[in-house]
Amino acid sequence: MTKARKGFIASPLLACLLVVSVEAQAAPRSKNFRAEPEIATQALTMPLDSMDGLEVKNIRENAEDLATTKAEIASYQGRRALRLVNDRGLTVHSMPAGDQSLAIVETSEFKDGTIEADLAGLPLKGSSDSARGFVGIAFRVRDHGSRYEAFFLRMTNGRADDQLRRNHSTQYVQQPDFTWKRLRDENPGVYESYVDLDADVWTRIKIVVAGTKASLYVNGSAQPCLIVNDLKMGETHGQVALFTGWDTEAYFSNLTIR
Repeated sequence: MTKARKGFIASPLLACLLVVSVEAQAAPRSKNFRAEPEIATQALTMPLDSMDGLEVKNIRENAEDLATTKAEIASYQGRRALRLVNDRGLTVHSMPAGDQSLAIVETSEFKDGTIEADLAGLPLKGSSDSARGFVGIAFRVRDHGSRYEAFFLRMTNGRADDQLRRNHSTQYVQQPDFTWKRLRDENPGVYESYVDLDADVWTRIKIVVAGTKASLYVNGSAQPCLIVNDLKMGETHGQVALFTGWDTEAYFSNLTIR
């Protein structure tokens, strides 16, 4: 058979194979196939003048604790607000209480978007000199608080006489893998920064998240005071929670998620 004859036969055969391939790609998926659902942030506004819709958790460095953080609605600086206290006391099983406390917004679903809230916080009376008044917001919270990312403020650092303390006014963390201590040791100055803070008044914070990047804004500033370009949990989703650290009396008001 001549080369021309072979080409004449092969061409229709090749065309048939191409048609079958295209049809197979266009064929509908099996009924058993389930596409990954598209996760979208749910817009939500809460004045935080009620405990309704909040799940309070006490979180240790490496595991969830059985302690219950003191949570109530109280009056602070002229408004009713959520009051969270983690006094680093003992649990019902006489074990040390957790290092962080969360009030998880049960109906929240957050992937990318903006979170805003008013907050305030001071070290508890009689606490150690290392207490700073740790207050912030956790996002993409998973598994009842065992995993999350968060920005928080060290409220008494903003106007300290020690410049190094001032430089540690804001902080990013990821529970449980990237604690503030690990981030500071491995990347000094990258995941914390200075911002002016007055611990005795309400402070407005805004967190903007997109993919693996998050920015923290304080008191209406047009520019962020802390930028994280490599969120440690990657592109994921979860709930939003109010965050406070040990030996802190914290207050939260006017939460907005969008």
